[in-house]
Amino acid sequence: MSAPVPFLDLAGVNGVLREDFEQAFARVLEHGRFINGPEVGAFEAEFADYCQARACVGVANGTDALELILAGLGVGPGDEVIVPANTFIATAEAVCFVGARPRFVDVLPDTLLLDPDATAAAVNSNTAAIIGVHLYGQMVDSDRILEVARRHSLAFIEDAAQAHGARFAGQRAGSVGVAAGFSFYPGKNLGALGDGGAVVTQDQALADKIRRLADHGRSQESRFHHDLRGRNSRLDSVQAAALSLKLRGLDQANTGRVRAWEHYVDRLPAHVRPVARHPKAEAVYHLAIVEVDHRDAVCEALTSAGIGWGLHYKTPCHLDSAYAEFRADPLPVVERAAERILSLPMSPTLSPEQVTRVCEVLDTVRPGPSRGSTE
Repeated sequence: MSAPVPFLDLAGVNGVLREDFEQAFARVLEHGRFINGPEVGAFEAEFADYCQARACVGVANGTDALELILAGLGVGPGDEVIVPANTFIATAEAVCFVGARPRFVDVLPDTLLLDPDATAAAVNSNTAAIIGVHLYGQMVDSDRILEVARRHSLAFIEDAAQAHGARFAGQRAGSVGVAAGFSFYPGKNLGALGDGGAVVTQDQALADKIRRLADHGRSQESRFHHDLRGRNSRLDSVQAAALSLKLRGLDQANTGRVRAWEHYVDRLPAHVRPVARHPKAEAVYHLAIVEVDHRDAVCEALTSAGIGWGLHYKTPCHLDSAYAEFRADPLPVVERAAERILSLPMSPTLSPEQVTRVCEVLDTVRPGPSRGSTE
């Protein structure tokens, strides 16, 4: 039997840096500043520069990053925030935790990203912001979404948790909105060795406020005084050190992902449809997303062959029970896609031979009667 094909080769991605990680950890052990050590400031400066942004604030995770952006902008009770229904639940979660209401809208049928026309139609007198989710490693159509935001004087926030290094019309993810939230969950294109996140922005005053909110609302004048109601959300020194090491190779790793995706596109059977890329987008393929008929049978065949797979996302946010109160009109594109989308193996280390094997297994499951569910 052929060797298994993992959904994500984290051992391979991180293994090449093992000695560097150990040396970085030894340095943190030596100085003992596990919180707010010099590694944090160094990584923040490096990542801001990488994202073509003015400032970066390291935080505990990507969900906190979005919530802190919303709080920093003053979004709260009585406000609505436009959110694509095709996203990880954390996007909507952050909106609810500041007391605002998510307004779920549909996505484009080719890229499965936020639909600019649906976004424009969803704006009302309570709308305060639009969260553009750069999903699967591809940025939303920033030109058109920004036009809607500017026309209605709304904040455009980037959820860039899956788009480290992606570009649209030459601009990096994190450089086009009022602020962007990144996740460094281990499986991301830039993944930590645990949880982590960051806010990047061109607005230094907003960055300063978010930094204070993330540090218990501490005053700039005195660490013993708190003039904001904040929280505890900080990127620790060990994770910052690891992220700095991995940031150096991020573009190379993203090139490996692009190469793997191109192999997929060349070899996928005709009945398997890959998600499209916008002509202005430079995607970094955090996930390899396709649409298939009879997904249950396809997943069963992949599992039997030792091939990893995932579903991103099987339940659209507006249909999840925790968010039932925010349901409005049906969202036909995302609802249909949720029944068909499938995430194939994707890693910088994925070889052409592994991609070929995945495609050969996909080719064995032609459209026909379903053979039962494995989900």
